[in-house]
Amino acid sequence: MTEPVRLAKRVAELKGCSRREAEQYIEGGWVTVDGVLVEEPMARVQDQKVQVDPSASLLALLPVTILLHKPADAAPEVHPNLRASDDPSGVRPLKRHFAHLVIPSALPRQASGLVVLSQDGRILRKLTEDAATIEQELIAQVAGEVTPEQVKRLCHGLTFRNQPLPPIKVSVNSTGEGETRLRFALKGVLPEHVPGMCDAVGLRLLALKRMRLGRVSLGPLPVGQWRYLMAHERF
Repeated sequence: MTEPVRLAKRVAELKGCSRREAEQYIEGGWVTVDGVLVEEPMARVQDQKVQVDPSASLLALLPVTILLHKPADAAPEVHPNLRASDDPSGVRPLKRHFAHLVIPSALPRQASGLVVLSQDGRILRKLTEDAATIEQELIAQVAGEVTPEQVKRLCHGLTFRNQPLPPIKVSVNSTGEGETRLRFALKGVLPEHVPGMCDAVGLRLLALKRMRLGRVSLGPLPVGQWRYLMAHERF
């Protein structure tokens, strides 16, 4: 029997590498203990069989961006077991992907739809510093019919906290029995402004859903599930 040691120390011994490099192997999902993947460098091992994948790479572990279909009336949460089964990214999920995620463009709690969570500083800066020029598409479901005058006022002439809102595009998407769907194309107007805008023109908002942020759309992503942003996708 041997004394328990940190997994990073055992990997460093096996690979003849530094402790930091050993931690990268582990955090990169390249190390198993008795055949089970372990991603915590501080895990303790004793007589177990520790193996490092022969194809293990010490390339920098890139930060990830996650696209979530947030349910209405819920906080945006990403659970590893709710990854979309048809995620086309090819990214291998790691525990580190779910730490230090930041939401640069939030939705009101009552709204559903596309939410971006990212570790990537470049994307966070893009969605924060260029927020006023990135178009968002939302679908608002309201009670009753909508008049052309109400649509005109939504497009321009409203204020938020005594500040005029910039012009936006609003169109009647479709009409159902007793309800109307409006398409909002926003620049410089936040999703959180939409409920107040509807109220200001006498419309009762029933539901709000973000369909697109910049050039990235929600697509067929199921409610409550998520996928990785692919390398070619740009906001």
